[in-house]
Amino acid sequence: MIQPAPLSNLKKVFFGNRVFDVIRFLDVLISVVGLIVLSPFFLFIALLIKCSSKGTVIFSQQRVGKNGTDFTLYKFRTMHADAASKRSITVGNHDNRITSVGYFLRRFKLDELPQLYNVLKNDMSIVGPRPELRRYVNFYDNSQLEILLIKPGITDYASILFRNENELLAMKADPEKYYIENIIPIKIRLGKKYTNDKNLKNYFGIIFKTVMIIFI
Repeated sequence: MIQPAPLSNLKKVFFGNRVFDVIRFLDVLISVVGLIVLSPFFLFIALLIKCSSKGTVIFSQQRVGKNGTDFTLYKFRTMHADAASKRSITVGNHDNRITSVGYFLRRFKLDELPQLYNVLKNDMSIVGPRPELRRYVNFYDNSQLEILLIKPGITDYASILFRNENELLAMKADPEKYYIENIIPIKIRLGKKYTNDKNLKNYFGIIFKTVMIIFI
């Protein structure tokens, strides 16, 4: 468990607000309805993945969640088997590790849909900072570690801003170094922006903007 130093005031702000109870109710409602309504679509995606490449339908990976506790994040597999072990981040739209079906799933963020189960399990929220790999969290300073007080989410301000993150990284000589030194600090800052003003207007606003950018 990670305990960043200056947390007492933040805990009063984050956990003393009834909006968290309402948002948890909405998270459960959206995830349950989504899993039920989309179940035929999930089956169709699963068949596409299974018929197009070898490997499992679901890709699971350890991410760092609330209070620095690791949890298993689920996605539809978009890469060839064992491809993720070769590099942690995806670079460009034409990363040869990605399958043909995977390109389509990533384009419309469909690979993220199994995370509705993570939301139902209370590992994640619909809206919140995207959970990182432990190897990247290890670079956080004390101030940045404060982001771990909040439950991670499927989408947030950073997901909208960096919707073309892969293309941005493809232009850098050292993509991983650029990600650690430049993108992560911005993601954390945007994550704090939401958590410092967490309300239903921003919750639904981020969901709406996320849906809009997917289809633009």
